[in-house]
Amino acid sequence: MKDQNMLRNDQLDQWDRENFFHPSTHLAEFARGNVPQRIVTGGSGCHIEDRDGNRLLDAFAGLYCVNVGYGRSEIADAIATQAHELAYYHSYVGHGTEASITLAKMVLDRAPDHMSKVYFGLSGSDANETNVKLVWYYNNILGRPEKKKIISRWRGYHGSGLMTGSLTGLELFHKKFDLPLAQVLHTEAPYYFRRDNLDQSEAEFVDHCVAELESLIEREGADTIAAFIGEPALGTGGLVPPPEGYWPAIQAVLDRHDILLIADEVVTGFGRLGTMMGSTHYGMRPDIITIAKGLTSAYAPLSGSIVSDKMWKVLEQGTDENGPIGHGWTYSAHPIGAAAGVANLKLIDDLNLVQNAGEIGAFFRRALQEAVGDHINVGEVRGEGLLCAVEFVEDRDSRAFFDPSRTIGAKVYAALLARGVISRAMPQGDILGFAPPFCLTGDEADEIAGKLKDAVTEVLG
Repeated sequence: MKDQNMLRNDQLDQWDRENFFHPSTHLAEFARGNVPQRIVTGGSGCHIEDRDGNRLLDAFAGLYCVNVGYGRSEIADAIATQAHELAYYHSYVGHGTEASITLAKMVLDRAPDHMSKVYFGLSGSDANETNVKLVWYYNNILGRPEKKKIISRWRGYHGSGLMTGSLTGLELFHKKFDLPLAQVLHTEAPYYFRRDNLDQSEAEFVDHCVAELESLIEREGADTIAAFIGEPALGTGGLVPPPEGYWPAIQAVLDRHDILLIADEVVTGFGRLGTMMGSTHYGMRPDIITIAKGLTSAYAPLSGSIVSDKMWKVLEQGTDENGPIGHGWTYSAHPIGAAAGVANLKLIDDLNLVQNAGEIGAFFRRALQEAVGDHINVGEVRGEGLLCAVEFVEDRDSRAFFDPSRTIGAKVYAALLARGVISRAMPQGDILGFAPPFCLTGDEADEIAGKLKDAVTEVLG
């Protein structure tokens, strides 16, 4: 029997390398067999299992998306029931399903009070593509055809499409793809640890970010700029909470120049920061909110664009003037995804997971700080809620960074993985990211921190 299992597994390995185009992967090295494979077969709570029998503590919740944890029968049963009753119907021309209509109501009940409607897609990338189209439509209806540029931030992450990959401010997503497109501008990231002037206080750094934004708007002309997009806390760019006062200061600039705000809450939405939405956590007043990962805890693909009252009135005006809006996906508001979303949001409420994310998140950050915060090569332990990072430096006092060729972050990731804990080596820096499911326990938080200490000692001494 063991030999048969080995044969089956070896065949699956071969099929994988011969047929599967893996995203965010070194394609040539994977095809040559130099990139490890992991074929995941199951999961429960904060753990996953692979087909070789390894049980791993997933301290990144997939891609910070399995917020309620693995193996939730409540969501699986809701998906199965929906698939048996009605696997699919479209949402064009006023069609809906019980699941999609119910989920829209549940989302709006959790969004800031000034939000009006939600359009459902499949991924954060397609939601941000929708957002840009709606912003352009909005300004055309208002007779402002030149007001079309979108300001993003360096190190921001907003997707991998043509426009969304342009909005993303990470080199990997631009290189050799002819991105960013001309309509996209980038400004300073609110990344206090990586400020150029080490003598700046947080307040001074916020002033610097505001000045950089004001200067960009002045150079380009406010009458050409439609919107500013930002994650409440930076995700893939480093897991960086903004410095105190950043968002109110940025909001004031946008209001003064009549520039819309898109809050990309794909990561922060529905509890990741210990509050239901990151926008309210930081006092933002967005015109559009992007949602995805936490909407279904990744049990099924679904995203959304939540549109404000102000924008909705103009969209209605546009259809009065021009007929039905020319935007939609075949799978918009897919009933199976919507059913997963309804069950997921109900479970988050029933298990009080948003509050737990805030409380266990604070405990987890303290555990990480106590485990490695004093290490000479740890520059910063940071986070908010269950979004945490450890950044490594060659010299903490001078904040000298390691040469990227040494791949310190990736080596610590590998050493931690060998101890049974999944983290994420973040791009553009030696940064180890953590974003566990909201059901993380204190014992699991201590386990991650203890094993991280051992991994750091192995790599850095």
